[in-house]
Amino acid sequence: MKTAQYYAPEDVRIENKPIPIPQKGEIVIHNKIALTCGTDLKMYMRGYPLFTPPHPFGHEAAGIVDSVGAGVVSFKPGDRVVAHNSAPCNNCYYCKQGQQSMCENLTFNFGAFSEYQLIPAPIVKQNVFHIPNAVDFRDAALTEPFSCAVYGISEIGIETGDTVIVNGAGPIGLMFIRLACLRGARVIATDLSEIRLALAQKLGASVTINANQDNIINKVKHYTDDQRGGDVVIEAVGLPDTWKSSINMARKGGRVLLFGGTKSGSTMELDTTMLHYSQLTIKGVFHTTPKYVQRAFNLIKNGVISSKDFVNEEYHIEQIQDAILSHKSGKVIKNCIVFD
Repeated sequence: MKTAQYYAPEDVRIENKPIPIPQKGEIVIHNKIALTCGTDLKMYMRGYPLFTPPHPFGHEAAGIVDSVGAGVVSFKPGDRVVAHNSAPCNNCYYCKQGQQSMCENLTFNFGAFSEYQLIPAPIVKQNVFHIPNAVDFRDAALTEPFSCAVYGISEIGIETGDTVIVNGAGPIGLMFIRLACLRGARVIATDLSEIRLALAQKLGASVTINANQDNIINKVKHYTDDQRGGDVVIEAVGLPDTWKSSINMARKGGRVLLFGGTKSGSTMELDTTMLHYSQLTIKGVFHTTPKYVQRAFNLIKNGVISSKDFVNEEYHIEQIQDAILSHKSGKVIKNCIVFD
């Protein structure tokens, strides 16, 4: 099989390797579609702190079961499936506290940019789903990023009638926008790309603002009631400056979700007086949990989001670096790798 292997920043190689053979509890999926995402881009440009290269690349895919290992009864060759890229152990301290995204033994799985992909047993057991015939592979492959947005939205407590500011209209930001609107919020979206802002408006944003201007904090607050700031502010960019500006866009007593992952070692300064006397709630959220993976997949099956809004250009596996660089350009939301 052809597979993309990550060796170092801006060094991804297409290699030929044997098709995996599943062991007990595992399955092998013949991928049909794999999607690019912001995490892939960050990994391509600067590496990923949780993994030591070389290692497989990509983590959003959907396809057909090729083979199953001993003991697998829920799936068989020929089944249309989507596999999430992680699963918690459900035994460690954090899992027992209901914080499964903090699992000390989290099983991660990369390799979506491959013709065939081995799915570890913990993921097979918890986070692989049958795709109905009416659901396109492209839609199903959105399950992983969408589950992160569903988790984040659930953690920050949006209420009907809230004004929600979403900074960043990339794939995850757009998903936050869609979910916030479904919860009955009025959404203000910011981004540097007019293309993405147009899609933000299509997905429900009431106000869109290009972030490439001075006094962006005041410009955003201008569109909130009495210019007091947002009830909820969501950061979906992953830059310390955007984290800081997001905090400053919240009203007194407001809630801030810092979702975009920053480069290792990044820091920012905060006005402690403002933080204290404005009684802000600032929350970081990482990844997702099986509960929200299931919910995200159910929402996709119900047509809440569509790959027609999120997936733009098609590439073959040999063009993976072109697909990633196209994603970086900001002219697309996501690209897909198509396998035979």
